[in-house]
Amino acid sequence: MAISKKRIYEILEKTEKKDVIGKIVDWFIIILIFLNVGAVIVNSFTYASIKYRLILLALERFSIVVFTVEYLLRIWTSAYKYPDSRHPVIRYIFSLMAIIDLAAIIPFYLPFVVNLDLRYLRVLRLFRLLRVLKLNRYNNSLAMIGRVLKNEKEKMFMTLFIITVLLLLASSTMYYFENAVQPEYFPNIPATLWWAVATLTTVGYGDVYPITIQGKILSGIIAILGIGLVALPSGIISSGFINEVSKNGKKTICPHCGKEIDAASD
Repeated sequence: MAISKKRIYEILEKTEKKDVIGKIVDWFIIILIFLNVGAVIVNSFTYASIKYRLILLALERFSIVVFTVEYLLRIWTSAYKYPDSRHPVIRYIFSLMAIIDLAAIIPFYLPFVVNLDLRYLRVLRLFRLLRVLKLNRYNNSLAMIGRVLKNEKEKMFMTLFIITVLLLLASSTMYYFENAVQPEYFPNIPATLWWAVATLTTVGYGDVYPITIQGKILSGIIAILGIGLVALPSGIISSGFINEVSKNGKKTICPHCGKEIDAASD
């Protein structure tokens, strides 16, 4: 008996507990993702990558087939995901999860289309690690991170903008203070930006540091400002998580219709 398009959509999307086939497919994809991440790690060991080459190659090709079929089926059933959209296929293709799905498989097909240098091909293979982001569909915690970043994006943008401006001002000022006495360490403003980042984040690698009085004073000011400024994004994200957890805690399930309702509205 042929499986309907709607049934395929129900299986691919996050399924209900009673849907045994859907749960099997979910766990199959999850296990396959972890196996792929493990394969990338194993490939970093020269001896292991040679000894288990055939196994790793077979896993890679099998995974590409599975993930490609999954990607195409999700495009095919996108009308059920976006029932109100006039162009559900286009909307799905440009969605974040679809882009992640495509990025996870495209490095395998690129060498068949474009002649690539082996060095670039090795870099493209790192994109296989993006497959771990596919777990976002099967894990509420990962989905919560996305919601928090979306809700707090304006605050995060303003904070990062302020930090960027401070980095540019600090690196420009330090360049004029130190360039004359340390031209090899402070040759230009972009190179001085490395010192600004290391100082503002209070990492302090010690590979580049000022020796003039005014440079040392500026370095101390930037280090003190960094303690507060770098902590701001962490505070914003933490606050966002608290708000998100509070919202989820207020939701309950209606015993009649089975839908989520806001307990605060009762």
